[in-house]
Amino acid sequence: QVQLVESGGGLVQAGESLRLSCRVSRSIDYIKSAGWYRQAPGKQREWVATLPTYGGPTYADSVKGRFTISKDGPRDTIYLQMDNLKPEDTAVYYCNIQWPDLSKWGQGTQVTVSS
Repeated sequence: QVQLVESGGGLVQAGESLRLSCRVSRSIDYIKSAGWYRQAPGKQREWVATLPTYGGPTYADSVKGRFTISKDGPRDTIYLQMDNLKPEDTAVYYCNIQWPDLSKWGQGTQVTVSS
């Protein structure tokens, strides 16, 4: 069974950085896209960033210029570099990978940003 395991979350102060990782148990060489989403308490899950196989990454307006999505093919890992974090970035962050035949979510990692 394919598994996605996120890590790298934690408690930081506003202005600091974190790098989230999403380790995938299946090759990401032929994925359609990789994405990060987040869900804050009492809110719906929202899209954060997408890295398609073809074309450049796209970002939600709220994180544009601060977050960077990337992938390491040999390590089958997706990253989300988060800089200049703000309290409103506090949420559980989830990665999502889409292959032609499958879509999988990770279990989430908590990010808490204090002011």
